[in-house]
Amino acid sequence: MVTLQNAGGQYIAGEKLRSGKETAEAAINRAGRYKVVRDNLEVKEIVVGEGERRIRYVLVRNPKEVEKQKVERKRIIAEVKEQLKPSAISRGSLIPRPAELIAHPVYGRYVKTDAKGQPVLNEAKIKQEAKLDGKYLLRTSDDTLSAEDVALGYKQLLEVEDAFRSLKQTLELRPVYHRLSDRSRAHVLLCWLALLMIRAAELKTGQTWRHIRAAMAQMHLGDFRSPDGRTLQRTELTLSQKAIFNALGVEEPPLIFAIEPARKPV
Repeated sequence: MVTLQNAGGQYIAGEKLRSGKETAEAAINRAGRYKVVRDNLEVKEIVVGEGERRIRYVLVRNPKEVEKQKVERKRIIAEVKEQLKPSAISRGSLIPRPAELIAHPVYGRYVKTDAKGQPVLNEAKIKQEAKLDGKYLLRTSDDTLSAEDVALGYKQLLEVEDAFRSLKQTLELRPVYHRLSDRSRAHVLLCWLALLMIRAAELKTGQTWRHIRAAMAQMHLGDFRSPDGRTLQRTELTLSQKAIFNALGVEEPPLIFAIEPARKPV
């Protein structure tokens, strides 16, 4: 980042909340109010140090993620408490032994050893983790950007990275099973158009593509047959599906697609 600044550039970078850096810890623990940017985005600007050691941070908080992570942590702690009980050791190999909890990738964060070397719940760590719920820390060298612009700019960078992942995974840009160059270019163009439609749908609905796709996947077309003929009828729309159609400005598909009377024998 120093090289970038020396070349006349500026940066917005994410800083690990649990990096252990003194400046990052100071930024996280600095008192102050958050400014609401959007329903799910709040920012707080913090400046640590002076002169050449001056670092400008923006602490970002997502209220929805705060509640989500709070619930998840309560669930994990309840499991840890259950597994710390002496009776849990004899329940079988599926339950980690207390000594194994220390090294567990999830439970180990909330466990420590007491004076006797026995694993116990780490209450201090639990309180520390609660302070980080729904937050991420940004660092920037550009003083011309407001705290809101820094947060939104970083979010756009994440969306660009997500777009590349969507092209590679969701839309399967590669491998390209075409021999002719025109067909390869057409394949890439179609993937790009699909990505454009995905992003447009996400922006208009305020939902992720995964959520949109899951909601719309619940719509089915029934093929009903009887001696009188055949009827193609879709399922009733859910409230979520109706909201998506309304947000996108797309007409709802017809309830009845086709009615075919039975053919009379000649």
